[in-house]
Amino acid sequence: MDKKGFSQHISRQYNEDLEQIITGVMTMGGLVEQQLEAALDALVNGDQAQGEKVVTSDYRINAMEVELDEACTNVLARRQPAASDLRLIVAVIKAITDLERIGDEAERVGRMALHLLEEDRQRSPMAEIAALGDQVKTMLRGALDAFTRMDAEQAVRVAQEDIKADAQYDSIIRHLMKYLEDNPKSVPPVLDIVWATRSLERIGDRSRNICEYVIYFVRGKDVRHTSFEQMAAEATGDRR
Repeated sequence: MDKKGFSQHISRQYNEDLEQIITGVMTMGGLVEQQLEAALDALVNGDQAQGEKVVTSDYRINAMEVELDEACTNVLARRQPAASDLRLIVAVIKAITDLERIGDEAERVGRMALHLLEEDRQRSPMAEIAALGDQVKTMLRGALDAFTRMDAEQAVRVAQEDIKADAQYDSIIRHLMKYLEDNPKSVPPVLDIVWATRSLERIGDRSRNICEYVIYFVRGKDVRHTSFEQMAAEATGDRR
């Protein structure tokens, strides 16, 4: 196995195909991170230019998903991979789907941000929302790093951070619902903030998904819908 975790082959072209696919995932991941950063700037700081940038740039991520999906399909058709190579291709296909959806969630955050007035931000828990944004940004970066190195133990650590993101999300929603009870005329802008916050929470979920695909590749175990304890046990091989 090489440093990326997949097998080396007699065919140099096959090796290059796999390496290009992984490089493509990282490039796509970098674009998604940029989209998320811009969306948060628009939401928290009211940067309209960043909001417009997110809304008009999502096509780039969609195009990369199509390109990488086609590359994976070509490898499946031409190379008929088995064992770890097959798991790698499956993991990539699943990961790029989640990355594309993270891009969609970031676009939604940017679109919601364009609807907000400064007074809407001032009466919202923007400090908490910014903290949630930082949390999911860190998760996404960690998930991409774990995927690059195919590090199952790091994948578990990043996935477990979703517990914190969920708790932050719940706290923000409670705050916003209480505000709506006291200020029923503020429903439209508050709902925009609710949907934007929900998108941030979903980005944390999808970052966790990417971590699960790392464990699937490394250990050959599907850890979706399992507890964090089971996930850790599969990642380390300790299933006592």
